Amino acid sequence: MAIQDIVVTLVFSIVLLGIMLYPSIKIADKIDETKQLSKNGYLALAIGIDIILSLIGGLFLSYF
Repeated sequence: MAIQDIVVTLVFSIVLLGIMLYPSIKIADKIDETKQLSKNGYLALAIGIDIILSLIGGLFLSYF
């Protein structure tokens, strides 16, 4: 995997960070319904899910 592939994937992922914000909040809401999370835990979970979804989307866009 060349450095160019990594850069292209990260560029696509940065663009997707804003788009994947809504689904990550909805997923964090569903998890918060089953487990009562603190405010900091909820925000960390939503941000983590957002980053993971963005990286998955960036990989999908760069290779397909």
